[in-house]
Amino acid sequence: MTEYKTIIFEEKEGVGFLTLNRPKSLNAISLEMIEEFEVLFRELEESETVRVVILSGAGEKGFCAGLDMKESATRLFGATPPVIYKWQTRFSRIYYMMRRIPQPIIAVIHWAASGGGFSFAMASDIRIISPDARFNAAYINIGLGGADLSSSYFLPKLIGSGRANEFLLTGNFMSAEEAMSLGFASRMVERDALMDTAREIAGTMVEKSSLGLKMTKEAINQNLGVSSLEQALHIENRNQAFMITAMKVDSLEGGG
Repeated sequence: MTEYKTIIFEEKEGVGFLTLNRPKSLNAISLEMIEEFEVLFRELEESETVRVVILSGAGEKGFCAGLDMKESATRLFGATPPVIYKWQTRFSRIYYMMRRIPQPIIAVIHWAASGGGFSFAMASDIRIISPDARFNAAYINIGLGGADLSSSYFLPKLIGSGRANEFLLTGNFMSAEEAMSLGFASRMVERDALMDTAREIAGTMVEKSSLGLKMTKEAINQNLGVSSLEQALHIENRNQAFMITAMKVDSLEGGG
């Protein structure tokens, strides 16, 4: 794997540990970080050894504060519309790449996940949070539209449009308790237990079929956008038929 400056990536026994590594700025997303994510996700898409990814933020202050406004305000807000659109498109595509890689992503979140950090949480497959975690779509608070970086796609699907609309339109924070009651997060544990809990879940996944994990994530992705039960069943049936065929081939090869 490539070495990075704004993120850390380590692989141990089939689990990829991905850390946002700008703790002095609350792990704010810089243009360099966007570029490094692009490289990493391309490598993960082709990886034969990484089965699951655990995503966390370095430092005690928080998971991710969103876009680094100190760095980007002058470069982006002072740029021409074509340049702004280019970087907006490039930034937002990171969240599509998170869904495109075959590895399930477990987000481990403490303190604030704002703006792009909130989107990192939404684009993950599983969210494990500490009692001090909080989330907000900060975009509307700085004068932009409240729907940005995949938030208007993921949030209504995760918690329902009623509350999702409220968070997107107000920029208010979702507390850890709300995240649990709304079904946004799957587990809430004390901060010192966050990584152990993530490792436990990742360890269970690593024991499963690599192809099975990939096909399950693919089905989840496809079914986020389907409009009927029939379409969802079609995707599931296709995947299961493919898996059974693959298992039969493996069995014959093993016995031959």
